[in-house]
Amino acid sequence: MSENIFAGLQKLTLLDFPGKVACTLFTKGCNFRCPFCHNASLVVRPDEQQMYNNDEILAFLRKRQGILDGVAITGGEPTLMSGLYDFIKKVKDMGYAIKLDTNGTRPDVLKKIVNDNLVDYVAMDIKNSPQKYAFTCGLPENYDLSKIEESKNFLMEGRVDFEFRTTVAKPFHEAEDFVKIGEWLKGSEKYFLQQFKDSGDIIGKEISSYNENEMVKFLNLLLPFVPNAQLRGV
Repeated sequence: MSENIFAGLQKLTLLDFPGKVACTLFTKGCNFRCPFCHNASLVVRPDEQQMYNNDEILAFLRKRQGILDGVAITGGEPTLMSGLYDFIKKVKDMGYAIKLDTNGTRPDVLKKIVNDNLVDYVAMDIKNSPQKYAFTCGLPENYDLSKIEESKNFLMEGRVDFEFRTTVAKPFHEAEDFVKIGEWLKGSEKYFLQQFKDSGDIIGKEISSYNENEMVKFLNLLLPFVPNAQLRGV
């Protein structure tokens, strides 16, 4: 089991997995091209990254048993990796809690991992209102949202602890978008608006953040639909 699926390892995080002392694994490649993506090198230059094969990561995790509680898997888009299911099963068998980040484009993978009790927490990105999804993800205007809709609806069935989250950036998000997102996610328990921060490794240009007051206004537009919505990183 030596397939190279990881292009980054953060050995300790107290932020990426709520309530857990964890490490974060980064997968390479993505089927989106969000201009504000803060891991652009994983998306557009994946082969330039330091690679870790599965056996190396598993050896690291064996040494950290009793020190770390959880493993957060992010990207890129983890569900594109063919060996993801088998890898997660091995990590779960070590006793680790698993958090999976996803853009929701592979509901078949998401459902299998959740239904087989291999993941403890899922964070799904909601890029924008449905009407502006393709624009926000750098995709053709006629992009089919049915897979994302399927993943969203599956998570809202409550089979696993989860959150939705949106990274808010100019010029992609406007006030009216948050009313439409609120209507789309109505009934969700956890939804976070995250302030865009330029990592220095983004795909697009001329992208900037909204200030705290503007973020609060966007949040207030959501609260009638998603009463537990919160700001993160503001």
